[in-house]
Amino acid sequence: MPTLSSHGALPDRHLLIDLYDRLDQLRRSVLTDAARLQRACRGDDDSPSLRNCAHYLALRTHDLRPLQELLGQCALSSLGRSEAHVMAPLECLLALLAAVLGRPEPLDSAAPVSYTTGRRALLANRVRLFGPLPTTRPSHFLVTMPRTAAEDPGLAARLIRSGMDCARINCAHDDAEVWAAMIRNLRAAADAAGRECRILMDLAGPKLRTGAVISADVVRLRGPVRLVPGRPAQPDELGFPQQVLAALKAGDALSLRDARGKKRELVIDGPAPGGAVAAQFPRSAEIGPKTEFRLRAGGHRSAVCPALALPPAEIRLFEGDALLLERSPRPGGPARPDGGPAHIACGEPGVLDQLRPGAAVWIDDGKLGGVVERIDAQGALVRITAAGTRGRRLRPDRGINFPDTGLRLPALNDKDRRDLDFVCRHADLVGLSFAQARTDLEELRAALAERGAPVMPIIAKIETARGVDNLAEMLLGMVDRHPFGVMIARGDLMVEIGGERMAELQEEMLWLCEAAHVPVIWATQVLESLAHDGVLSRPELTDAAMSARADCVMLNKGPYLERALTTLADIHTRMAGHQDKKNPRLRALALASRLVASEGVASAEADGG
Repeated sequence: MPTLSSHGALPDRHLLIDLYDRLDQLRRSVLTDAARLQRACRGDDDSPSLRNCAHYLALRTHDLRPLQELLGQCALSSLGRSEAHVMAPLECLLALLAAVLGRPEPLDSAAPVSYTTGRRALLANRVRLFGPLPTTRPSHFLVTMPRTAAEDPGLAARLIRSGMDCARINCAHDDAEVWAAMIRNLRAAADAAGRECRILMDLAGPKLRTGAVISADVVRLRGPVRLVPGRPAQPDELGFPQQVLAALKAGDALSLRDARGKKRELVIDGPAPGGAVAAQFPRSAEIGPKTEFRLRAGGHRSAVCPALALPPAEIRLFEGDALLLERSPRPGGPARPDGGPAHIACGEPGVLDQLRPGAAVWIDDGKLGGVVERIDAQGALVRITAAGTRGRRLRPDRGINFPDTGLRLPALNDKDRRDLDFVCRHADLVGLSFAQARTDLEELRAALAERGAPVMPIIAKIETARGVDNLAEMLLGMVDRHPFGVMIARGDLMVEIGGERMAELQEEMLWLCEAAHVPVIWATQVLESLAHDGVLSRPELTDAAMSARADCVMLNKGPYLERALTTLADIHTRMAGHQDKKNPRLRALALASRLVASEGVASAEADGG
């Protein structure tokens, strides 16, 4: 095998000749295959980004590892960071080798973009989707809006102040009245801050979610509780009307007789994140649907508070338990004493007919898993196979995945089309849930044009195995035809493809989208422990640092969302000095500088300096 020359520093001429021939052959192959791919997908359409994407796909059909070893021996570019400008480094290498070997100049350039123009194209597309680029960090921040964003105008202002660039409204929740209130508050807060805050509205798509759960008959509470507006979602929450919560102040107390007839007090601690109120039950209390609360403030007792909403009943499932995924929309409930299984509605009952015995079922981002035993008129009976040692609580409105069932899902259902009327009037971007093929995107483009919004940017949410398989085709179909971005919906996607493949595939999707100059949103469970519980998790901190390679990072709702935003901004600001996409940036390291400086001092002292 060719080696370095006798000088020890310069490569042997035979090695350089071998490299030139391999690179020239690779160049010709890439150009031929890319041209054929481009014609098949887009006919005579042409653009720099489209050609670069086709070049990258053609390049990645080759195993470049042996060639990269040779390039590394010669201290030449390994072609490993060429996504946004595929042909430019390849042709530069050929030109350099030709000059060293005294060969004729290579063929005219076939590179549609250079290092600079490729980077500019991606940044321009980012700005078109998410607004002006942040000044100190590499990525835009997208935040999912909780319902309280409609009721608390200050929440939007605090989130924008903490670094939010774009707000996400999920059409799977709430209604047009709530969405309109959220948008009013967001627009007003952005205007007051003198900043842009784009609004992304995600169409719900097929409702592959668990249905409602019956309310608890009686809930036993002691110690800290959260009083929340509307219906509670957690076992330590109680729901009250917003006007009641707004009237509560630290030091107030709500007196009551609990379900046993015992006198108890609920002491108010003060406001809590997310529009809630923090409170305490100093002594255990059993709260039922007929429990009456009276406000005591300043030595006076008010009228009875409006009826509260109890948290959902607990449905805790263990391995070996049965769960009926029902066609009926009735609220779910735990197993009955007579042996009837726990049950909960499947929001899209039509998909149950596509299941077969033995099919895998995962619920709540893979926290609860099972296998279908039978399908009948009631629904699908699932035997729980994964629930942890202490069991798992089955909650309402949690995602359901059928990873080994090739579901046939409509791109847009009737609800999506109704919601799209609102989206086109009020939002800046529209998200397509469960994007699985190029035809899904074309259907949404046609629906936007019908509503007078032909160039509204589309975010394709990749959350199924089929969506991953067809991502390249979707990119080739959309690049430079429609403003476009991709969301890697990692929660559903990990359940669909398996955790072992998730890290690998999210990298591949980042590279492929960069080659098309298409911005990517890194979504799901970013700093989730911090946002929900106020607690930092070491694995999540590492994940947050990795997310800096995406163009936009999404945070989900939680009571400590503002803290999560500022922490993410700090992490990204630090990472900007070390990483640009997957390109390492070699700024001076403090660790190295301190060591070198200290050694210099030590040497000077040893010499008597």
